[in-house]
Amino acid sequence: MVTVSLATGPRTLDTVYRSLEAIEFAGALSEWDRVLIKVNFVTTKTWDTGTTTDPLVVEGLINRVRDLGREPIVVETDAQVTNADKALVKTGMKDMLDRQGVPFVNMRHEKEKVELKVIDGKVLDSFKVAKIATKSPIISAAKFKGISEFGITMGLKNMFGMLTTKWKFKYHRKDMHKVIHDICKTLPPVMTVIDGFVGLKGIMPMRGTPIPLNSVISSTDSVAADSVGARITGCDPHDINYIRWLNESGIGEIKNYDIVGDNIEPLIEIYAKT
Repeated sequence: MVTVSLATGPRTLDTVYRSLEAIEFAGALSEWDRVLIKVNFVTTKTWDTGTTTDPLVVEGLINRVRDLGREPIVVETDAQVTNADKALVKTGMKDMLDRQGVPFVNMRHEKEKVELKVIDGKVLDSFKVAKIATKSPIISAAKFKGISEFGITMGLKNMFGMLTTKWKFKYHRKDMHKVIHDICKTLPPVMTVIDGFVGLKGIMPMRGTPIPLNSVISSTDSVAADSVGARITGCDPHDINYIRWLNESGIGEIKNYDIVGDNIEPLIEIYAKT
């Protein structure tokens, strides 16, 4: 049975570790020497606004990846309106990475890129990513966002940022649910960790109401992780097209999972009341 770990508590590394230690992620990384940690830099705002990945969550991941003898690399790509290198500094992520001695790669500037063919996609025939994305497992270090435009923006939607083009608005015109399905079906993350220390409730991924959920969601099944996140926002994950389609494509479980750790109900109440 798939396991989704929910840890609630203070914003500390111990809370991050408690979420990670409840899932079997060592096996997902066992065949690799290097691990990519994909953060969310859709804006340059700091983690406490609910819009970008908390450096503390990434630090916890770095420590546990290193405990396994693997090399962590943090990655992101320029967004249409955000320079990832500037966001790295303004969000405080660079300070943490410098202290840890971990490199950051803006995948848009990688010289070696590859075109990935989409098999049985819904709207894309192919898309381009940095070559390192095909040579390493990807952990989606996402932000908890309940966004009316997409239903949610969490682990699976975070993978949209693997596209190396800066000009991403053209994909929005293709139906983003179909685009997310095609990307994650072709390049699925091996694991999702959702930063819910401060989440977001809004219309767009870049602005809304910050919600202190004081939680971290982790799973080696990214569909299951997002399904739990959707439930906290009050959404039925079956109503979010890309989650349902990825489940139907065999990428992950939408309901056949166990939630371990803390109780989901208080978070549902906090989100609903905000």
